[in-house]
Amino acid sequence: MKMASTSSNPFSCLLVDDDVGLSSMFAKIVAEEGGEPCACHTLAAARKQLEGRSFDLVVLDNRLPDGTGYEFHPQVIRKSPASVVVMITGAPELAQAVELTRNGLFDYLTKPISADAFAALVRRARLRLSRPEPELGSAVLAGKSPAVTKAVQELQQAARHVNATVLLLGETGTGKDLAARMLHQMTFGERAATSPYIAVNCPGVPTEIFEAELFGSEKGAYTGADRRRTGLVEAAEGGTLFLDEVAEIPLGLQSKLLRFLESREYRSIGGTTTRLFTGRVVAATNRSLDAEVSAGRFREDLKYRLDVLSTRLPPLREHLEDIEAIAEALLGQLCEKYERAKPKLRPADLERLRRHTFPGNVRELRNLLERSLLRGEPQAPELEIDLAWLKASVQSRDREGASGPAVTDLRSQSRPDLTPIEQQEYDLIANALLEEDGAIRRAAAKLGLTHQALLRRLQKWPELRRPQPKLEDGR
Repeated sequence: MKMASTSSNPFSCLLVDDDVGLSSMFAKIVAEEGGEPCACHTLAAARKQLEGRSFDLVVLDNRLPDGTGYEFHPQVIRKSPASVVVMITGAPELAQAVELTRNGLFDYLTKPISADAFAALVRRARLRLSRPEPELGSAVLAGKSPAVTKAVQELQQAARHVNATVLLLGETGTGKDLAARMLHQMTFGERAATSPYIAVNCPGVPTEIFEAELFGSEKGAYTGADRRRTGLVEAAEGGTLFLDEVAEIPLGLQSKLLRFLESREYRSIGGTTTRLFTGRVVAATNRSLDAEVSAGRFREDLKYRLDVLSTRLPPLREHLEDIEAIAEALLGQLCEKYERAKPKLRPADLERLRRHTFPGNVRELRNLLERSLLRGEPQAPELEIDLAWLKASVQSRDREGASGPAVTDLRSQSRPDLTPIEQQEYDLIANALLEEDGAIRRAAAKLGLTHQALLRRLQKWPELRRPQPKLEDGR
């Protein structure tokens, strides 16, 4: 059971690191910060500890004698779902650690690690234990517009049918991942905090290990399989399995997913035991599955199996009347996250926001508010929204009069061969690459994608790699 993280109530900490000296330093700092450390030097020892108890904080090295923290992380979440998990990683594993943050990882530290850096991380983790990070999902569906009301009603209906697959549709940035977390909360109620929530970034999983990643593998199942590997389906048992960007699963692997969805049964690679998954499956895509089927990139039978209960998350431009409600909800949660007093939103700034379309949707609005909040004075009574950044990042149009032409982002190129959703994605990638001077990793971070996911898109649209002229916007 999670304990309150205060000076009078100690917190439990599982330390998993094969470096004895470093582990001893960690244990000493945890004790100094009021914690009760439990040190393990192998994954096998850590598994035994997790069989008998849960921990408030888990510090997990990525390179261990009998496996990796990356592979062990889903087991930690399953055995101790309320834990705050921190990864220790070297530079080569940095991208992998960042990817894990999407699946609940609190933070990571790269070696070498100083005592001060580790102590600061422990203090931040204790703060999370006493004040959990706010759930941003509710802000995505704030507002009273017909489009938002319809989406909320559909999610509420879906929550009553845990065995039915739910498909979330919507453009990039509409908050499909946050809506999936909301659905998890609606489904499991008070048990949501202790029920696993496992997100799978489908395009980020290499094709050759996709089946093993999803269903697990047994020791000796293939060359290099020197231990049993727990799959993400098993890790999500009793909770929610979220398949993000499901339309990007390679065609050759879609039959394996279809069989699982039809029966909810699966078998690990090399295994003989058939297991039954009793949790919820949620999938999401920003593509038209009908168009993908027509293009021969997606199985029609899989489309029907996924689309049992579907909810479309509307793009922000379709319910701009909700901007004030969404912005207020996002700002309140961001202020809680950063321990800031909540400033007021200026009416003039809100009016400017209503004159813009948002190709990045709610994600773009959230990033704008977060950027403005962190750049402003902590005690400022009003929030000064960084409208210059907004101008450089999104398309704008004058909503006050019909005579004024729309302001078009010159970095975007019209592609008649693309669907509207693909055109939006194309534009976002073009903008991000321009703003980051072609740096793919930085552009991927700006877009909320993994490096691998952005590379996959650039394989489809190689012209985006070419140098593009800067937009003359007065910067």
